[in-house]
Amino acid sequence: MLKDNLNYIYRGLFTQNITDNILSLTESNLEKVGESSKIKKRVFTIMVEGLQNITRHQEIDGEDTLLNEAGLFLMQNKNDRYYITTGNPIYKKNISNLTEQINKINSLEPEELKQYYKQVLNDNIISDKGGAGLGLIEMARKSENNLVYDFVDLSDNYSYFYLNTEISQNITSQEIKPKTVKKDIDSLKTIKEIHKILNSENIVLIFNGIFNQESLLNLLSIMESQMMEHNLNLKKKVFNIMVEMLQNIVKHGAVNELTGENLGIFFIHQKDNSYFLNTGNYILKNEVEELARKINYVNSLSFDELNEFYEKSLFNFQIDSSKEAGLGLIELRLKTSKYLKYEISDHDDKHSFFVIQTYVE
Repeated sequence: MLKDNLNYIYRGLFTQNITDNILSLTESNLEKVGESSKIKKRVFTIMVEGLQNITRHQEIDGEDTLLNEAGLFLMQNKNDRYYITTGNPIYKKNISNLTEQINKINSLEPEELKQYYKQVLNDNIISDKGGAGLGLIEMARKSENNLVYDFVDLSDNYSYFYLNTEISQNITSQEIKPKTVKKDIDSLKTIKEIHKILNSENIVLIFNGIFNQESLLNLLSIMESQMMEHNLNLKKKVFNIMVEMLQNIVKHGAVNELTGENLGIFFIHQKDNSYFLNTGNYILKNEVEELARKINYVNSLSFDELNEFYEKSLFNFQIDSSKEAGLGLIELRLKTSKYLKYEISDHDDKHSFFVIQTYVE
């Protein structure tokens, strides 16, 4: 995630609510990094078109949609460029027409693309899924770059369609070099490898970036929508544990001295009818020993001892904060009835990286 500057990944069912929250998450992060309004508008337009494309085409008629055939959304910020990648299953019979459409779009210069957009709009050629390729044209116009794509076999009738759009942050339309028709799929190679890992580990959501109250709320809302079909008790448990784990990063993670940002990672995956929740964040090295002691102690207690310790810590008014009391750690054990798995590794002279995992059956 760090090497390729991946900000976040979502894999699963796409609903209007999930789409809205992905957009809000992006808005929050673009605001935080002080992105220009021009770039924000470009990013938003391309994201909306890409997410709508997934929503339109995610249903597979007559076949169950397996999780490894679910929709995919990734956002990457690398080398002064934003990369937005979407993925969804499509009928193999549609590949030829889609390839022809994208190649035509990639062959056109900006002014030609503008005219082509008007032509398609005026011809009113709307497919049964809507759009008539207008979304693809708009993505190419707003990005001012070629659309990069690839197809991977899923079954006799279906392939997985990857679409990657690049947005330059520090380039004006006057400086853009003439486009080429060449379809370069190298930029998708890393994404496809990551997708394999997401599928094999059954990872639903990854957020890698700035943690604040706004990003916390958006992540919670995305997971709430993703778990629509689960029973209320499971949803409530996962929701409560997410709150504890994300609040832990927001409140107690080490803040970057240069940027003032609280950076970390959260991801959630499913395995054997359980949701595994994982967070990672930076902590100061002088806090490592005490943190490890608290977790080990909380893990050593029986359920009755844990309740007693929680009440004692809660009403110990000589302790200045919940961080010192370790209330969040105690609540995680109480809510899951599971031992907390953790790992602390060196990062630099001042900081260590703290990873914690728990799960809900």
